[in-house]
Amino acid sequence: MQKYKVALCQLSVSPDRDRNIARARARVEAAADAGAKLEIWSCPYSMETLRSYAEDIDGGDSASISMLSEVAAARKITVIGGSIPEAASGKVFNTCCVIGPDGQIVAKHRKLHLFEIDVPGDITLKESDTFTGGQEPTVVDTDVGRIGIGICHDIRFPELAMLYRSRGAHLICYPSAFNISTGQLLWDLMQKCRFHYT
Repeated sequence: MQKYKVALCQLSVSPDRDRNIARARARVEAAADAGAKLEIWSCPYSMETLRSYAEDIDGGDSASISMLSEVAAARKITVIGGSIPEAASGKVFNTCCVIGPDGQIVAKHRKLHLFEIDVPGDITLKESDTFTGGQEPTVVDTDVGRIGIGICHDIRFPELAMLYRSRGAHLICYPSAFNISTGQLLWDLMQKCRFHYT
């Protein structure tokens, strides 16, 4: 298996999408200039703004994907594009695009397992009020190896990781935005558990 440098990119976002995209571009370029061949992003928006920022990825009207594609092609890197609210067929999906070093989308994963939680006095979140769940697991061959993609809550389902392993994934990426209420301990545990599937 080849060795390569991976950049894990995270962005403290504001309600200003254009500002977020400009800041993300600077981070992608800096990581590539530092030698990263694979860049992995987190989830960039809050639940309050997701629907209003939904982008038509397949129709070419996606400022986020346009920026990531431009930088991936210019720097010859592979990008796991975090998750972007995708508008398609009158629905909104939580979508992660994998972009190759030619700037083309090589895979698109729609979050399979939507998160629902109600902790009285702390947090209530029902993703199904905003999103439609995806239907297909995603494994993609890239220049850095075969990668399985999940988004955030997908990590809690070991069957997905087992499926990716059976399909030869060398790496499983789960772009995520966990909060304090659902717990760092749980997040740490899930990562360690899924590690054993690759």
